[in-house]
Amino acid sequence: MLADGRLDAFSGVRYFLNSLVAPIQYTANLPRSMFDGVYERFSTRQSLLEGNQNLKREVLRLRSDLLLLEQYKEENQRLRKLLGSSFVRDEKKMVAEVMAVDTSPYRHQVVIDKGRIDGVYIGQPVINEKGIVGQITFVAAHNSRVLLLSDAKNAIPVQVVRNDIRVIASGNGDIDEIQLEHIPTSTDIQVDDLLVTSGLGGVYPEGYPVAYVTSVEHDTRREFAAIKAKPVVEFDRLRYLLLVWPNEDRQHKVLNANVDEHATQEVSDGE
Repeated sequence: MLADGRLDAFSGVRYFLNSLVAPIQYTANLPRSMFDGVYERFSTRQSLLEGNQNLKREVLRLRSDLLLLEQYKEENQRLRKLLGSSFVRDEKKMVAEVMAVDTSPYRHQVVIDKGRIDGVYIGQPVINEKGIVGQITFVAAHNSRVLLLSDAKNAIPVQVVRNDIRVIASGNGDIDEIQLEHIPTSTDIQVDDLLVTSGLGGVYPEGYPVAYVTSVEHDTRREFAAIKAKPVVEFDRLRYLLLVWPNEDRQHKVLNANVDEHATQEVSDGE
């Protein structure tokens, strides 16, 4: 019983001392607790900021990938149109990409990524999914230069689809316009007539779209009509082109036709 009384007495003293010490311990631990809390909140905020930055970078990367994806889709569609065009026939052909554009207002030319090692040759016809682009005028080992149809130095034999009248179309330095040369005023050519390659001269295969007639002006004081046409190809939007190797049989037929026509002309002149 005496021992129990002493234990009760000590318990009371210990409780009293704990009551005195607890506030002191709390006060002493308060700065550390506050520091721990602040540090934890700071760490959490820092982690959130880093996570936010990482998410922003990931979003930027995904957006850039999406842009490339859209670009690839567009390029794929262009190539499909190029290769799937209804007038791209059985001639050997090769896709080429435009590397550079001559920005001179008087020279309409582009450089493509195919050259001598690919079999490209001077005078080779170049087309796209819409029609005639021009012809090769210079060939290096790995690239070539294309003289566009709109260049003032370019001329191409064409014929009117409606009535097969054959004329010469030439560039005049205007990227959206070509002109027909030495056309008598009595010639039956009308606005909206489609002009296609005639095949004469042996450069361009027959039947490829060239331009639509946009204006026909007759002046009785002049011997020839002033006829202008709009090319079917948009020369300021060229990206992928087709190099064409004309079919040999067709080329022989065209060359023979040229010879026959020349011979007929000589006979007529002789008479």
